[in-house]
Amino acid sequence: MSSLTRTLAMLEAIIAEDGTRSVAAVARDLGIPVATAHRQVHSLVAEGYLARHVRGFHIAGPRLMSLLSRFDEKQIIANAAAPVLHQLAGDVGCVVQLGTLETEMVTYRIKTGAGADGLFTRVGMQLEAYCSGIGKVLLAALADREREDYLTGGPFPALTARTIIHPEALRAELAQVREKGYAVDDEEAADGLYCISVPIHAPDGSVPAAISLSQANVQAKEPVLRAGLPMLRIAARTIEAKAFG
Repeated sequence: MSSLTRTLAMLEAIIAEDGTRSVAAVARDLGIPVATAHRQVHSLVAEGYLARHVRGFHIAGPRLMSLLSRFDEKQIIANAAAPVLHQLAGDVGCVVQLGTLETEMVTYRIKTGAGADGLFTRVGMQLEAYCSGIGKVLLAALADREREDYLTGGPFPALTARTIIHPEALRAELAQVREKGYAVDDEEAADGLYCISVPIHAPDGSVPAAISLSQANVQAKEPVLRAGLPMLRIAARTIEAKAFG
């Protein structure tokens, strides 16, 4: 291994141990000479990437913690998703979007595809979660307590005649989303608009984002669901691999 590779391996291993094992023990596991490991750790402490915990043990340092505080998992997902979704939009001929949940609202981070300008959403816009495919996927993935807090926090104003506005009906809808692994917006956010959406999973099983296909011709919704859903799921798995490795 190169010097940089060994140092990064040492840093990663010590962080993973969270101050519970000595430098010497970690070095032996990695096959790094103990003297070399101590020099690496000394440099990492001097630069603030590690901090002394107790004698012979170390934890994450202030400089590393500062870097982690700038980590935006959702934006990393969006960056990984952009080329995948541009390709998907071209393949299916629909508008493709990615959204995340902030303060119980869907924030749209990507919007691409033919007809994107004609769709009322825009990048950076927030929309109520209960009436969109992306929003339903994200709500369905919440912890039970968080989801119940949302459902009891209404009201849920109707955006169209088909919007689900009753908490009991929305609760049942979200249960179906969890069971099926996808959500549908059938003219619930806007008249004449049909969407399907699937989750983007993080390694811990959480759902920090969701992606969707939107079709302005609701008469074509069955073909969109039949042909588009498998492609949407493949895109989601690709994004997860790119974002999380």
